Amino acid sequence: MARCESCKFRERAERKPGSLIGKLWRWHTKWCPGWKAYQAELAKKNK
Repeated sequence: MARCESCKFRERAERKPGSLIGKLWRWHTKWCPGWKAYQAELAKKNK
């Protein structure tokens, strides 16, 4: 399981998406292999 589910950085970014942390988080998710793996896990669970 990817650590994204319990990531404090992600939690802060979701609380304030317009903040610098939120912007950094969106940039980070575009290239992060861990985030892509986490999204694939979620998709598999929801099938």
